[in-house]
Amino acid sequence: MPVTIERVLATARAGLRRLDPVQAAQAVEHGARLIDTRPQSQREADGEILGALVIERNHLEWRLDPTSPARVPEAAGHDTTWIVVCDEGYSSSLAAASLHAIGLTNATDVIGGFQAWKRAGLPVVDPVASA
Repeated sequence: MPVTIERVLATARAGLRRLDPVQAAQAVEHGARLIDTRPQSQREADGEILGALVIERNHLEWRLDPTSPARVPEAAGHDTTWIVVCDEGYSSSLAAASLHAIGLTNATDVIGGFQAWKRAGLPVVDPVASA
């Protein structure tokens, strides 16, 4: 059977304890770090999640690996809980699985991504205010 993106996605998600937006917001209240991997154009069009650390997908592993010289200050150790959010919750699952592969086993993602976060009425910075 050929490998498809659906199989890769299912495998990635099988190793995660994915969170719905409300669960993700509660986890952030208890110390988890929310990472917004959406490109700038999406953030400008739709807004941003209040308090999220913006790290675009192509830089994610280098910024969160505690051993990387390019890490962000928040990447102090492998025990941090990282919650990745993309636009709809697909690429964030793959990103969280990639973080698991580099030893960040507390990484997960938001089911439904930014769009679900926004629909849940959770804090979002209006795109007009962030432009």
